[in-house]
Amino acid sequence: MLSEAKSKQFLSNYGVLFTTEIEVFSVDDAVSAADEIGYPVAIKICADAISHKSERGMVKLNVRSSTEVRDASTTLLGQLKPEDGQASLLVAKMESGRRELIAGVVRDKQFGSFVMLGMGGVFAEVLNDTSFAPTPLDSQSALSLIDQLKSQKVLGEFRGEQPVDRGQLAEVLVSLSRAQVENELVNSIDLNPLIVRPNGSVVAVDALVEMRSTESTEPISTHKNSSSKSATRHSSRHYEALFAPRGVVVVGASTHPGKFGFVSLHNILVNGYLGRVFATHLERATVLDIDCFDAIDSLPDDSVDLAFICTPASTNADILRACAKKGIKAAYITSAGYADLDANGLRAQIELSNLANELEILLVGPNGQGLISTPHKLCAQIVGPYPPQGSISLVSQSGNFVSSFMNYARQTGVGVARAVSAGNAAMVGVPEFFDYFSQDDSTKVALAYIEGVVDGRLLADSMRNLCTVKPLVVVKGGSTAGGARAASSHTGALASDDKIFDAVCRSTGVTRVSDVERAFDVAATFATQPLPKGKNTIVLTTIGGWGVVTSDAIHEEGALSLIELPDRLESEISKLLPQRWSKNNPIDCAGGETRETVVDIMRLVASDESVDAIIFLGIGIQSNQARMMREGRYFPDFELERIVNYHERQDAMYAKFAAELSVETKKPILVATELAVADPNNAGVVAVQNTGRLCYASGQRAARALTSVYLYAKWRGLAE
Repeated sequence: MLSEAKSKQFLSNYGVLFTTEIEVFSVDDAVSAADEIGYPVAIKICADAISHKSERGMVKLNVRSSTEVRDASTTLLGQLKPEDGQASLLVAKMESGRRELIAGVVRDKQFGSFVMLGMGGVFAEVLNDTSFAPTPLDSQSALSLIDQLKSQKVLGEFRGEQPVDRGQLAEVLVSLSRAQVENELVNSIDLNPLIVRPNGSVVAVDALVEMRSTESTEPISTHKNSSSKSATRHSSRHYEALFAPRGVVVVGASTHPGKFGFVSLHNILVNGYLGRVFATHLERATVLDIDCFDAIDSLPDDSVDLAFICTPASTNADILRACAKKGIKAAYITSAGYADLDANGLRAQIELSNLANELEILLVGPNGQGLISTPHKLCAQIVGPYPPQGSISLVSQSGNFVSSFMNYARQTGVGVARAVSAGNAAMVGVPEFFDYFSQDDSTKVALAYIEGVVDGRLLADSMRNLCTVKPLVVVKGGSTAGGARAASSHTGALASDDKIFDAVCRSTGVTRVSDVERAFDVAATFATQPLPKGKNTIVLTTIGGWGVVTSDAIHEEGALSLIELPDRLESEISKLLPQRWSKNNPIDCAGGETRETVVDIMRLVASDESVDAIIFLGIGIQSNQARMMREGRYFPDFELERIVNYHERQDAMYAKFAAELSVETKKPILVATELAVADPNNAGVVAVQNTGRLCYASGQRAARALTSVYLYAKWRGLAE
């Protein structure tokens, strides 16, 4: 630790502004310094060995006379202990201001150094409002960091004081970043507090810099999944063998329908895999019409690219050697009993990974559920389901979340391209699959569940590389203390501070969401809608209340703009609706819409240059009535069949038109109704799904998804 005086001297060289102060070594000099500065003053003990002065009562505030200075200085010096070493007194101008901030630099063991900003003083513990950004930090990123604080009202005009000078505060944050970046031995910096003066300027009154020893090194992860991974990147041929194999062999097939060796073979066969299928069984049994070989050695040469291994852990090393002899380039191991078990299992996992490296085999797992590749109709996994084909690719540190996402795909009809459970990630894990997805033509958007971080820098690099070309949606477990403990017991993953992970996501372009349901909504939006060019959004609804709650969601998210209707647009819409329509945004048709009116209004809105996106609410209402008529005892008489067909065709037309108009105008048009979950067979819902798009379960969910998509487009520089 540097003393406060040395810390301030160091940071002053980078432009950090501190209050006026003088360092002295005697009581008489303290009095002279106070007289020179002017009263009131603060007096503090300063020593390299004393980092927490307040806890030891070594700070005196609001000292107002030379007599008080003499008494305070005598008291402070009298509290020193021999182990405190050489000490001095800091006599400083007493700064005033109702608001205090804290700022600094922290070093995360996974992701490196971050600038931190938070609310200080009486707000610190109550609000727990802090935000982080990785170094190096530029001015724009510093301003963004300030905007991320939740207590924005405190930063504005506050109890008669001027708003915080954001430009000056940003300069302080950039200075802290420079101090760390240009001095690698800086471990942490702490400015606490930064006082906001009544005129809005900020001044630091305390500082602490912690340096690392020149002998220190970065911590080496001892995580149970951190086996020695290959230093070389696997080739595209290895991933082609995994996701587009010419042939698959299930190693350890079983005649028992409850065993992994049966279930995985069954799932490959019944979902129409396009390649050749083989299996091994020690007794050469016939399983599901497949005549098994007794060993991999008996397979035809040059026929198999992927081995799906369902055998005990003790046998897998020999199996990999046999795979190498047959030219098999990828192996997925479902076996447990490795790092998921104990230290001996970790050693066995490391040895298995090293062997796979030597044999030039891409090893996935162990202890995983399997993989999906819909372009090749490959369902090599030990559980259901199998999703429709699409452009979302999934990777998860928990196999069950792969299943969860695929269940949503089946429910909504928005399909999946690739899916893989990383298991223990002995050789390849989430970062490596991100790299693959970035190059995969079948993948339009990646969706991941992450519980912990083994190599923070590798993960951050892979996220950034992916997000520069395609969106990435992440759900991270362990965001709370309880969740972190649960994640550790589940995967043994090392969880970095959740706010640090948030900062990494923001800086790399990752769309992080807190729950699985929203994650799929966002990924499905990326997969099926064009990116918006701006934030101007129109809500078009046939029911007023739906528009109100959707508007609330837009305002709560705080990124999209629910714009006022341009005069020209209001005038054109008024020609199509009765006088009672809302005449603002949301556009509430107020029951005055007809079959053609909704289509005409939607075209008017989408064609307007000021509009970037539309959320349409109201589809399925007529089909809901049609269902009741169809199921009632009077159907098909009394012309009910005709009106039922009319209602259903009308909703189908709305769905089809919305999709076609979105493609034509290159603007997102999101269609939402609770019937998406309440009655998925509703003709309107089915019609939306038939266009290949997501039918959102509410206007709020559509608004939240659109917000995430807009923020990514803005990060890419594709939206204003």
